[in-house]
Amino acid sequence: MLVIGIAGGTGSGKTTVVNKIIKSLPAGEVAVIPQDSYYKDSGHIPMEERSKINFDEPASIEWTLLEKQLRELKEGKSIEMPTYSYLTCTRQKETVHVEPRDVIIVEGILVLTQPSLCQLMDVKVFVDADADDRLIRVIARDCIERGRTPQMVIDRYQAVLKPMHERYIEPSKRKADLIVPQGGNNTVAIKLLTDYIASRLKRLPK
Repeated sequence: MLVIGIAGGTGSGKTTVVNKIIKSLPAGEVAVIPQDSYYKDSGHIPMEERSKINFDEPASIEWTLLEKQLRELKEGKSIEMPTYSYLTCTRQKETVHVEPRDVIIVEGILVLTQPSLCQLMDVKVFVDADADDRLIRVIARDCIERGRTPQMVIDRYQAVLKPMHERYIEPSKRKADLIVPQGGNNTVAIKLLTDYIASRLKRLPK
């Protein structure tokens, strides 16, 4: 099994990189563990307070559960991955059944900020992109998927996303084995990464 950590700022193109890796490998060889599935449940917090939750700091994630389930996958066990709703800021009753695969991708803005999680990774990747490009993608995504107005997204970017990026996410770049500039548009870097993954898979015991 090969465990790959993929981090990068909000809107950097991580999902694009992940999807291109999946498409480059035979069907069924990759399982994706999104950091976002492990946000702590906020159901006990009044609804008007939930909009103020800082989703961009490490304390918002239940890292112990993520690490526990990743270890179980590495041991050949299946897991029931939690699900989370951004609309209600609550963990859902439904879970996602995940079987061990040859490649496990742990993806999220903060996954390289946790030393103990990094120790479980074979390859650490940081997807980089200009701040302006990331902001444009975040505005488009949040307005469509999360019901926010452009002004709400810009206000949140200035108050939360930008300072948290500078405090936590950008410094975690130094832990990466590979940095992918220009986000998901960097076909050369993605090709190097997928070729490396394929070569590692050939050496795994069958």
